Amino acid sequence: MIYEPTVFADMAGRTVAVTGAARGIGEAHVLALVRNGVNVVAGDLDKGAIAATAKRLGEECRGGATIAPMSIDVTRAEDHHALAERALERYGTLDGWINNAGRYALSGVLETSGAEFTLMHDVHVLGVSFGVQAAVRAMGESGGAIVNVASIAAYVVRARSGAYSASKAAVDHLTKFQAVELGARGIRVNAVAPGMIDTDMLSSLTGEGGIPRSAVEAVPLRRIGTPGEVSDTVLFLLSDASRFVTGHTLVVDGGGRHR
Repeated sequence: MIYEPTVFADMAGRTVAVTGAARGIGEAHVLALVRNGVNVVAGDLDKGAIAATAKRLGEECRGGATIAPMSIDVTRAEDHHALAERALERYGTLDGWINNAGRYALSGVLETSGAEFTLMHDVHVLGVSFGVQAAVRAMGESGGAIVNVASIAAYVVRARSGAYSASKAAVDHLTKFQAVELGARGIRVNAVAPGMIDTDMLSSLTGEGGIPRSAVEAVPLRRIGTPGEVSDTVLFLLSDASRFVTGHTLVVDGGGRHR
């Protein structure tokens, strides 16, 4: 499947910050944005990887859009604020923010350590909280749109995923509080909850044998999703097409959570 991002004409000329932007779904977000003429401030913990991604996707930019990469640790509030400041310094505005950075760990409930729970919480829950705080300050009175990345893990029970799933459930719930408190500022906050998406992370979990046929058949659409399909949903939530949508988590899983 050749991915060509959906075009939202109103997005052209805007500036959006993306965390966890070096690879996987985060990289797809950057691609979708720049092909829509959106300037992107792209943050990732891996300094080399985000620089390489920015250089590669720079060739995909349309409408004069550019990418400003930087290394950030989403567990640090000051790094989020630095990302927001980079947007203002480079482009003079910040219109959208995608809290995409994530980590995954497999561990049973009897083996999960405090360190594993803390890491999942710090990356996902603190990361989302700090990202929203930085975005709101930079957006100011102009308002904007924020998209958090949750997961269908917030709604289904999968073996050895307790710490990860609990943190993503917190993201889903926190999104609603953020939407309610920030609505009066003209800031919308929504989330996406991807299911099985074709990324390196999924490959690392399924091993060399690939994705079991039973897992694919459990998805009503009978396939796994692509990063671009998640990004199209994020574009919708950032765009004026969703201007009366806030506090909502849009599940992108091919219907898999219902099986």
